[in-house]
Amino acid sequence: MKELKDREQIQSHLRGHRIDSIFNEELMSFASLYLFNEGDFICSQGDPSEYLYIFVKGKIKIYMTSAEGKTLILSFKTPLEVIGDIEYIRGIDIINTVQAVSTVSMVGIPYRVLRKYGSDHAPLLRFLLDIITQKFHVKSNSLSFNLLYPVEVRLASYLLSISFDETDSLFSDELSKINVKDTANFIGTSYRHLNRVIQKFVAEDLIERSKGTIFIKNREGLRKMASRSIYE
Repeated sequence: MKELKDREQIQSHLRGHRIDSIFNEELMSFASLYLFNEGDFICSQGDPSEYLYIFVKGKIKIYMTSAEGKTLILSFKTPLEVIGDIEYIRGIDIINTVQAVSTVSMVGIPYRVLRKYGSDHAPLLRFLLDIITQKFHVKSNSLSFNLLYPVEVRLASYLLSISFDETDSLFSDELSKINVKDTANFIGTSYRHLNRVIQKFVAEDLIERSKGTIFIKNREGLRKMASRSIYE
């Protein structure tokens, strides 16, 4: 992770997402640009929460770990998103682990600064309200989709959600890896049922499976099957 005190870059990112009004002058003076490499952890479940991050570039994975050590992937996100908003409002430790799937850029600001200079700043409060309510809306839709859509559609959509290409072009030369057990947990099916669907996808030359890992071969074919990404 790298921290930059580059006001011009920060303002450029905020303008690019049309949220340049959410920080007043005092807040802006304390904001930093944080750069994460693929695989870096932005925050970890159970750790003290001290920063609000505005996710402006890249792709991240959000997951939780049970007391028994089992991992459940909750979602994959692209900008615009906020990390640490619920923790800030409720004053609690980090709820879920957030990890960079690609190179990631985030605008970060300490909670102590937000409480001092942002508690009465209406544009920031409206922004946080919009983000939090949107999260609840997406969560509700995701739960509904897991009940309404067949496993084939859910798996195709899941694979699309974790495929990443910086230029948004077709995924041709690179292959995206996933863990099969994590996938079964996430899309709400059994490991056995998922294996049957995976075998079908392999036969249709959409994916390749090797040593418990799935490799995406035909991203366009998956897109046609899913019609939309229901997990983002």
